[in-house]
Amino acid sequence: MKIAGTVLSILGIIGAVYFGIQAARESESFNVLGAEVAVSTANWTPVIISGVVLVIGIILLIIPRK
Repeated sequence: MKIAGTVLSILGIIGAVYFGIQAARESESFNVLGAEVAVSTANWTPVIISGVVLVIGIILLIIPRK
């Protein structure tokens, strides 16, 4: 279980960073009355899935082996 937890954790971190940067680039900003407003047009689903995979990997690493 430790190997699976490690692999899932690494994949979760890589996915969250990659898709997070990609989603951050897909935002548009404009000024309204002197304040800058950012509107995101990104699909956040891959970031959420990567986060879930990361959490599952961490849980597998924490659970003691029986």
